[in-house]
Amino acid sequence: MRSVIENDQLTIEHGRLITDSINQGMMAFTPSMLFEHLVKNYSLAKNIFGEAIIRRLTGYEPGSIEKNINLPEFQRELLGKIEERFGELKEEGLLDSEGAITEKAVDLASMILYTEELDKIAPKGSAGDKIHRKQNPYGLKDEIKSYTKGRYRDIAIRKSVRKAMLRGHKEIQLEDLMSYKRKSKGHCSIIYGLDASGSMKGKKLEKCKKAGIALAYRAIEQKDSVGLLIFGADVKAAVKPSQDFTGLLREIAKARASAQTDIAGTIREAARLFYGSKVSKHLVLITDALPTKGAEPEQETLDAAAMASAEGITISLVGIGLDSKGRELAEKIVERGNGRLFIVKDLEEVDSIVLMDYYGVE
Repeated sequence: MRSVIENDQLTIEHGRLITDSINQGMMAFTPSMLFEHLVKNYSLAKNIFGEAIIRRLTGYEPGSIEKNINLPEFQRELLGKIEERFGELKEEGLLDSEGAITEKAVDLASMILYTEELDKIAPKGSAGDKIHRKQNPYGLKDEIKSYTKGRYRDIAIRKSVRKAMLRGHKEIQLEDLMSYKRKSKGHCSIIYGLDASGSMKGKKLEKCKKAGIALAYRAIEQKDSVGLLIFGADVKAAVKPSQDFTGLLREIAKARASAQTDIAGTIREAARLFYGSKVSKHLVLITDALPTKGAEPEQETLDAAAMASAEGITISLVGIGLDSKGRELAEKIVERGNGRLFIVKDLEEVDSIVLMDYYGVE
């Protein structure tokens, strides 16, 4: 599929359209419905569908549509363009006879997300180094100590030079040498908790999906296990940690935004998925809002975080546009979960932040 995507611009365009539709929470639509919304109230239609979908379905820039939407001849041309695009999608098997997104369409959307994210992270390499006991028997460089007989690669050159200078030595003496103390690290099991509530629809959800793909790709590459929780008013999808990248990719791709935010239930479900795991267990939550489900959603969330921590699960949180109250709760969650809090200021950096958290898991 990747070779097809790379050599077929129309397939890319269709894949992007399906991806945008899912991210807007739309799993089905018809030409007549879309056209009716555009003609009746363009501003409302723009909020429902998003500018990207309107552009891809009509071939027109949103500003041009808004300017000419009341002209009968333009309306006829617009409807023709929309029907033509829907015909292409049905012919390729991306929409069924009722206008619903098919399984083939979800597969295409997952490949589009995958190729776009891989093209972004591959040239830069890893944002860090996840070293495992199996891959490196000497462990991870941790504390600095005086050098004793051992691996010369562990010598901390800058620290050694500084120590020699402080002692007034013109040349580095044996007693000046400092080395890294290696800290062993084993494999870990990580769950990506993706907020798919209504406030996440559109670009936010797309960037967070790609961050989940980057995490799955890098972690599985390092022989770690990755699971997935997609949550809104409740947990919409739960995938037990494994090394099934294709399965994770597909579940991430079809996540769509809707309803409220239940963080407490998500943490409890993560604990269930982790049950029986003998390696390090880590949950990273990515959300843009306070929990809203439950009689006392904030307290229930903190209680769930404390419960998870008691079971050896660490919790980090990536906050997108959190207000002061949301940030205060997020700080309490990661404190109870012995994790880290990251505040996203630029959506383009979400994947790097999620990977940074992964590389810090012990």
